[in-house]
Amino acid sequence: MINMRVLMVQTPSVETFTSEKVYPIGIVLLAGVLKKKGHQVEILDLNLDHDPYGVLQEKLLEFRPEVVGFSLRNIDPLGNKNTSLIPQFTAAVRLTALLLPEALLIAGGTGFSLFPERIMQELSELDYGIVGEGEHSFPALLESLGYPVQLPGLCYREGEEVRLLPPSTDIDMACYLPPDRTLWDIKPYLDLNNYTPSIGIETKRGCPFNCSYCVYPQLQGRHLRRRSAADVVDEVEFLHKEYGVKQFHFNDPVINIPRGHLEGICREILKRKLKIRWDGFFREDHLDAENIALFEEAGCECFSFSPDGLCQEALDVLGKQETEDDILKAARLAASRDVLSVYHFMVNVPGENQRTIEKGVQMLERIYDLHAPKRNLGTIVLNNIRIMPGTRIEKIAREEGVITPDTDLLYPVYFNPRPYDTLRYRLESFHFCKNVFMWKGVDDK
Repeated sequence: MINMRVLMVQTPSVETFTSEKVYPIGIVLLAGVLKKKGHQVEILDLNLDHDPYGVLQEKLLEFRPEVVGFSLRNIDPLGNKNTSLIPQFTAAVRLTALLLPEALLIAGGTGFSLFPERIMQELSELDYGIVGEGEHSFPALLESLGYPVQLPGLCYREGEEVRLLPPSTDIDMACYLPPDRTLWDIKPYLDLNNYTPSIGIETKRGCPFNCSYCVYPQLQGRHLRRRSAADVVDEVEFLHKEYGVKQFHFNDPVINIPRGHLEGICREILKRKLKIRWDGFFREDHLDAENIALFEEAGCECFSFSPDGLCQEALDVLGKQETEDDILKAARLAASRDVLSVYHFMVNVPGENQRTIEKGVQMLERIYDLHAPKRNLGTIVLNNIRIMPGTRIEKIAREEGVITPDTDLLYPVYFNPRPYDTLRYRLESFHFCKNVFMWKGVDDK
């Protein structure tokens, strides 16, 4: 095996320099794997500098890597915005190709994994791509350069065509090795964000649900692969004691499934008497009075809910496998605690009509009524659905003429047809008034 100089680059994953940033655990994890294989590895996060391309240019000419791995975490900022992060990614790739024409350029990351062939066709400078989990495929690719390879998730060129092999979704999380934070300093990320903790922890991979708009099952598979509670808390304790990290975000698609897993992590946190705070996305129908009290005691500082449907009709079309009662029960439990809650809902979903809109407003009112006594509702986020390839929402959008066969989903496209294309703004006006009145103690009844 030939040891190589490898530069792992986190390309811009936020819209502006002042946006929320996260520690790039994906490329740091891969860098650790490559280092164990004997490669000389360095890391660069382009989100941390006001002049990201100047920093990239300097690092390329100083380190002169033989391989550059680009991680595209986000394709766009979401949140109803129409800006794309593809141009920034393109600039990073093409600058590298111009400065180091002999270097091997490899793309990966969540954003790339959604559009691998499309991005490879767009950027001829990319030699390979890795879709999905790369802990095995990336080092195996470096070991097999020069002859044909058959690796899970490999995106490669065959003449003028781009080929993709099925990705891996079976890495055993019981053998998970946390990112080696000595390879990339954690300190610049501490106290960086106002909303979401910048330090992420993976407790498991996979999602068994079938939400009609979501790509997590495509990216991570449907089978839940868990780390042990002790292993998760070992990582948390190390970061807390060695680096002073006080806040964590659990990166799982849903943090409180399966039943007992998060509970075990919380009991381990309490057993070790760790004074930390954390958050994550919770499934409403897996909460009860006992476990929500445990989560709060163990340091949960925000219950983030993403029920997405504002009424039963919306929940059904979104494939949530939940009921309005599940949402309100969770809201009732959360409202009784001394922890903030945040709710995410989709607006103008397929089948929207005046009746569903009225029911949606009633749902918002009931959530505010529940949280008003303690004023512990952080906010309610209202979004249109970003149409992602391979989802049922894409199929519905094509059937209803919201998109055509020529629509390029690489760039921001939302499910927001008339006559309710301004519904989000009307509901946001309602929500903002309720939010201001709640926090200011004004009764609007």
